[in-house]
Amino acid sequence: MHPPLFQVEGLTKRYDGRPVVEDLSFSIAPGECVGLLGPNGAGKTTTLRMALGLTVPDAGRIRILGQEMPVEARAIKARLGVVAQFDTLDPDFTCTENLLVYGRYFGLPAAALRARIPALLDFAALAHKADSRPGELSGGMRRRLSLARALINDPALLLLDEPTTGLDPQARHLMWERLQRLLQQGKSILLTTHFMDEAERLCHRLVIIDHGRKIAEGHPRELIAQHLEPEVIEVYGEAGTPMSALDTLLDPALQRLVSRTETSGETCFLYTHDARPLLAQLGERPRLRMLHRPANLEDLFLKLTGRQIRDDG
Repeated sequence: MHPPLFQVEGLTKRYDGRPVVEDLSFSIAPGECVGLLGPNGAGKTTTLRMALGLTVPDAGRIRILGQEMPVEARAIKARLGVVAQFDTLDPDFTCTENLLVYGRYFGLPAAALRARIPALLDFAALAHKADSRPGELSGGMRRRLSLARALINDPALLLLDEPTTGLDPQARHLMWERLQRLLQQGKSILLTTHFMDEAERLCHRLVIIDHGRKIAEGHPRELIAQHLEPEVIEVYGEAGTPMSALDTLLDPALQRLVSRTETSGETCFLYTHDARPLLAQLGERPRLRMLHRPANLEDLFLKLTGRQIRDDG
């Protein structure tokens, strides 16, 4: 079994005595995509900053590509690929020039870079935009250019911070296809995202954190099966119906089939192991709108971290 490419053990960071990351441990194997999920303020950004040597941990150990961070930060970063949450492309350079200049930071010879750049632009579906500047590109194109730039040094491990934020569905799907291709090539990925469908599609394993602590870890479908009932009915209220009152929706005999309920605005979520009799009775109320679906990663995330809106801090 190959040693992990990325490993944190007991990682801790406090600001003004307040724990932002506390006793966090997880690892990434070769060829694995691990999703780091959590609400705003959970500690994701601080964890990434420590992984990149930008913030020094108060305790714990970070080992990346067989080397210690931050002691060997320079050597580690020479072998990493990073896509930040916000584009850092140079607006004055063309796509080709952005890749060429960035590659020179790694000490790569200009001739080798020029030979490598066409394949990277083709990978990013940007060959036809080689001479365009970032300001002439769509948001999806800029994100793909950032990904191509992160691959200039042929890294074994990529750190991607919300790589599809702000993209339309078509651009997101194209980015997903490119990331899947990288995984098939044997690259490893640490991914942060707020898109649960993205995490479920790309990640072999999830690490969910809240208030700086790990609260769950595992394969997406295994976590869903472990923490949730398999079926969900979303009920959208009719006028005058308090959605929080289950007895207004179902007979007492059927209420026992509902393992758990949650209310958000005008929607009541009914979690159950057998939705059929519930749907039959709810269907007798024509003014009631319903959606029956399997439990998903968003349900899991909300159960573990709550539905309340968090500030970024």
